[in-house]
Amino acid sequence: MSARPGSSRSVIRNIRDVIETEARTLLKVASSIDRRFAQAVELILRYRGKLIVTGVGKSGLIAQKVAATLTSTGTPAFFLHPADARHGSLGTIQRRDIVIAFAKSGESAELNDLLPTLKRVGARLLAVVSNPRSTLARAADLTLFVPIDREACPLNLAPTSSTTAAMAVGDGLAVALMKRRSFQSHHFALCHPGGNLGKRLTLLVRDLMKSGEDNPVVGRNTLLREVLIEMTSKHCGCVSVTDSQGRFLGLVTDYDLRAAFETLEQPMKTRAREVMNRTPTVTHPDILAADAGQLMSNPNKPFNVLPVVHRRTLKLEGLLRLHEIRAAGL
Repeated sequence: MSARPGSSRSVIRNIRDVIETEARTLLKVASSIDRRFAQAVELILRYRGKLIVTGVGKSGLIAQKVAATLTSTGTPAFFLHPADARHGSLGTIQRRDIVIAFAKSGESAELNDLLPTLKRVGARLLAVVSNPRSTLARAADLTLFVPIDREACPLNLAPTSSTTAAMAVGDGLAVALMKRRSFQSHHFALCHPGGNLGKRLTLLVRDLMKSGEDNPVVGRNTLLREVLIEMTSKHCGCVSVTDSQGRFLGLVTDYDLRAAFETLEQPMKTRAREVMNRTPTVTHPDILAADAGQLMSNPNKPFNVLPVVHRRTLKLEGLLRLHEIRAAGL
């Protein structure tokens, strides 16, 4: 028995049908990728002018997203609306530029009205279309064909499969350009300084660690009574132990202190060196704070604190607490 229209089963089936239709479209587009896509990547890499992305309607929205993705992954681009271009903004396009035009039919008047000017200026035109015999496709220097059998819309009208496919092609071009440019995470961080993503890619341990007067430190011969005072005054739950040159020797935690006072006969005469952990896990100031946070949150061996030690000299530089990692949203 078929599901009643409007029922939960019917809604679920409808949504699945849309996703499955678009998935089949993506598989067909993937199988159609040919040397022209490689030529498009080389064309963009070779040119020294601007990269302009354009489109009308839903294709225009996809073009905006593609321009943003290109820009954030090492290929600067900007979106130009055809209507704005017809009213003065066309002057931004020059001879050394490349224009990527997204369209389904390739017959939008707003877009095709720009073709004579693009040809006269001498800009290169790259068309991403579903109709290889369209006006736009025939005018382009290079055409990327995006085959669409039907839209996921039951009326085969609303852009659904076609916009999904166009966005996937735009993502494919952006990622291929990333790899050709050897674009790495530190480059990505320069483009994304804000928000949680930016912090994950840019914040280092030295940016969050306690250092200087805020860092609880004692010498190897410090009595436990003074260790307790240092630990309490700095509100850290631990102290680092160093030698006279500032080299890191070990860590004393509040747990170590409690154990000492419960088990030793004369804890007040005990020195830091006698109870410290000589091989605690440490980190370095130039490590990404997010990576240090992952280490501290390891469910098999969690840490609340990590001494921060210079890689070469082994001198103590600070103390990183899980509290600072979480406060930074990492």
